[in-house]
Amino acid sequence: MEKFPFKFSFSMWIYYCSRLLTSLCLFPDVCKTFGSGVVQMFNGTIFYVHSTCPFTLTRFTHNRVDCDITVRRGENGLLEYVEINVNKIQTRILYNGTIFVEQRMVSLPYDHTYQHVFQYGTNTKLRSTVLPLSVIWSSVGVGIDSLWVKLEQELVPGMTGLCGRPDIPGQLPYKHIFYTSSKYIHYIECLHPNTSKYITLCQENIYGYEKELYVGCAFYKEIAHRCQTSHAWRTLTQCRNCPGELHFEEQGDAFVPTCSNPAPRTNDQDITSTCVCPQGQVLNDRAEGHYCVSESACPCVYAGRNYAPREERRTKCQTCMCNNGKWLCSQNSCPSRCVIEGQFVTTFDGKQYTLPGKCAYMASKGFNWTITIHFSETTSSIQYVFLQIYQVRFSHNSVQFEKEEIQELHQSDNAMVFWQSSMYVQVLTSFGMKIQVQTSPDLQLYITLPQSEVGKPEGLCGNYNTDTTDDFTTSSGIVENAAEPFALSWSVGDCPVNIPKVCINTDNEIFADEKCHTLRDSGGIFAKCYDHVSNKNTYLNWYLPSCANQGITVGDWRRATNCTVPCENNQRFDYEMQACNSTCLSLSRPDPRCGVEDAPVEGCGCMEGTHLTGGLTCTPKAQCPCHHQRGVTPPGPVGKLCVHCSQFAIDTAQKTCASLSKPISAVQNCTSGCYCPGGQLEDHRGVCVTVDNCTCQYSGKVFKAGQSVKTNCRTCTCHHAQWSCVDEPCPGTCLVYGNGHYQTFDSKWYRYDGNCQYTLVEDGCGREAGSFSVKVESVPCCDEALTCSRTIVLDLLGNVTLTLNEMKVTRRLQGGWASLEAEPLYSTHTVGLYIMISVPSRGLTLIWDKHTQLTVILDDRWRNRVCGLCGNFDSNEMNDLQISGSSVVSSPLAFGNSWKMATPPCSDVTNEVFPCQRHSYCSAWAERRCMILRGDTFKDCHLKVDPEPYYQACVLESCSCEFEGKFLGFCTSVAAYAEACSDQDVCVRWRTPDMCRT
Repeated sequence: MEKFPFKFSFSMWIYYCSRLLTSLCLFPDVCKTFGSGVVQMFNGTIFYVHSTCPFTLTRFTHNRVDCDITVRRGENGLLEYVEINVNKIQTRILYNGTIFVEQRMVSLPYDHTYQHVFQYGTNTKLRSTVLPLSVIWSSVGVGIDSLWVKLEQELVPGMTGLCGRPDIPGQLPYKHIFYTSSKYIHYIECLHPNTSKYITLCQENIYGYEKELYVGCAFYKEIAHRCQTSHAWRTLTQCRNCPGELHFEEQGDAFVPTCSNPAPRTNDQDITSTCVCPQGQVLNDRAEGHYCVSESACPCVYAGRNYAPREERRTKCQTCMCNNGKWLCSQNSCPSRCVIEGQFVTTFDGKQYTLPGKCAYMASKGFNWTITIHFSETTSSIQYVFLQIYQVRFSHNSVQFEKEEIQELHQSDNAMVFWQSSMYVQVLTSFGMKIQVQTSPDLQLYITLPQSEVGKPEGLCGNYNTDTTDDFTTSSGIVENAAEPFALSWSVGDCPVNIPKVCINTDNEIFADEKCHTLRDSGGIFAKCYDHVSNKNTYLNWYLPSCANQGITVGDWRRATNCTVPCENNQRFDYEMQACNSTCLSLSRPDPRCGVEDAPVEGCGCMEGTHLTGGLTCTPKAQCPCHHQRGVTPPGPVGKLCVHCSQFAIDTAQKTCASLSKPISAVQNCTSGCYCPGGQLEDHRGVCVTVDNCTCQYSGKVFKAGQSVKTNCRTCTCHHAQWSCVDEPCPGTCLVYGNGHYQTFDSKWYRYDGNCQYTLVEDGCGREAGSFSVKVESVPCCDEALTCSRTIVLDLLGNVTLTLNEMKVTRRLQGGWASLEAEPLYSTHTVGLYIMISVPSRGLTLIWDKHTQLTVILDDRWRNRVCGLCGNFDSNEMNDLQISGSSVVSSPLAFGNSWKMATPPCSDVTNEVFPCQRHSYCSAWAERRCMILRGDTFKDCHLKVDPEPYYQACVLESCSCEFEGKFLGFCTSVAAYAEACSDQDVCVRWRTPDMCRT
């Protein structure tokens, strides 16, 4: 093969033009400009423009989104700059490859709500998320030698510019003719009738730029790329090759194997010119330069630092080793503990909730030990903690053993009690239980159990079995969905609900945000802990209790507007008062008012569990007088006996069906009043029955003996006031909606709002070949702060790919699936507002509202066999935020970033966005609007589905006030809660003509 010098003459350039000239292999809806001025229009027409003036390449409007792409060439013939304006966002690419978005220089990959910019083989690609548009360009350092504008669908109306319109037919034929040379094969003279025309085009491209190597190379590159030729032409023409240890491929995957992603998933559409490592090696993208290494030689990254292969990093509870570029970590060796800080509880298994009343509770109970907590009646703080059996009592700045004050240390065969400091007392028992109590400024309790106690304890702290789904097991043996009925079942005696919930209040929130800013300051004192403990948990452990101590209470509209209603004696005001069975008289005879159907009204009355006497005072049921025909005397005729504790004291707390499952107080309690005769108990309806006929309670409803309910994948039967439950196979449900609100298969709530495509759920998880994956990507509104819908991709590997977007489902077959019609793999149905896709063979169902909400339902067979943003479906929410390829659990940001799709590459989310801070003037509106979730409309659902996560999400969604976001966000959150209620058989009619009517 003859050699050619670096500097070509004009005749030599033309020689190679004639040797390499071929069809541009026309693709519809693609416009290109390359070399010193060659332009191929959308319809395939090719012409040449020699000018250094700026030109509009294309300009159009689609779905109210404007697009304008302008280019300008420099004196060397190459593009000097490209300016892309989409939806008023300006992206400017300079001759040296630097990229500016809104006049700010960015690095790759770059992600904006409206667009992604990333490396694409040897090129750079901008993909719009608001238009079916991609722009691809190649920068050679001294200019941009080629630029493509690709439309993913035909856009015609109003299109102007050099690219023209795709609907006007071109004049170029598609005929392909081949010829063979002694050294290589090219597609040659594909445009045989117009060969001379294209030689002329090549002459026009190179004329005056003979010394500009890149001008000619750009022309050759375009021909070779479209003709899928070998890269021999690069050797002949000395055009650019690859840097470092990489070698060139004319037609290769746009995304090459790297240490970060050694096996990138690509499709046949992502084929372009690229630089790759030798076979069996990957690019070390965690180091400077372009070096290829074996996968086993890849370093690992943690908290911004590189670790060499086999290098270890250690924390107090875990050891991790770098292996093949990924972390292999030991199990967490630190024992879990139960935390009770005021009314805020974290169970042994990590479930967090709030206590509803200032009562006495069974915190935790084992075979021969119990721990009870007793709240102050005036404040929402613990008054004292009592460790039974060992007779240790903790109170403010005090600890006593059998009423003897412990000043420093107490030690016996069963336990050791000592002061750790002036604020903390430690207890260590003979069987390995550790109890730490903070005695000032407020009492707080921390309990750690040995492994021998796994699965054994009961009470507020849960059962210590690493399964968070059964943490709300009541004293009667059934699992509640809401915290309130669960906690009340473990109260010692009656417990009025009287602890106000923490609420968002704008002024106090600003105050709290300023005070707590250091907790989430990435440059602050706690920053070094973020990689070990999620700062989300930091908020729950410190932030919320501190705000409650500042006096933040749940506001009602009367109080907020200074319209409060005073109540007499010990009555209280409520928005849902009912007359039925509200008086002492109603306990002795049927109340006729119960037969009148009417909605609750606002006003003063007695709280649940108390009844109104003739003196307009509320009294406990046991202290009500007994009414009969001859007056008010101890009732024999009505079936109950009057107990006078001063004459004959009995334990009246054990005279009800409800008391059979309640914790027993160490002290006998007697309250004078009317009780069922010996051998009988008062059921949940106030009727005297035998123990065999005792009723049970679940989610605020009363069930007769022998009745069964299905809940939480269990069938539970009422017997002797206790629930006897049998487990059943349990499907998992994952929910995503709005601007990044997630509930995992194991019911963990978190927020992560990224601009990339993410793995929602998949099997295999890098350990074995997978069979399916579900990916999601946000589709923004015209307001970049809002998500208007989602693009969902269901990949049934080896069979078919389904894409859900623009309110429809499209299908792309994969190679080898010939039995599509004979044996349908999936079914698609439209049910009301939703599209449902069922894949029975995979045990997978998707339910999509055609906008932002997606529900994924998996069969029980996938338990602990999946991964992604939906968690691992192992019944333990504490390990749901597990970083991809690792056992490390971290913050929602690090977790979400790890599940972004590596192809195309995306940047990490580094800061959590708080819309209520961005639009502070919307906060009050959002809070008032979202109170519907806490109010009467959904009251029947509150004991079955906790409204708080949905309320918090609603406020955040509604705070995006621009465009129509406040209504969109509000409706999305309320609809999500209504659907969750429906799943629990609670149907709520909440849509009105002026509220989210579809």
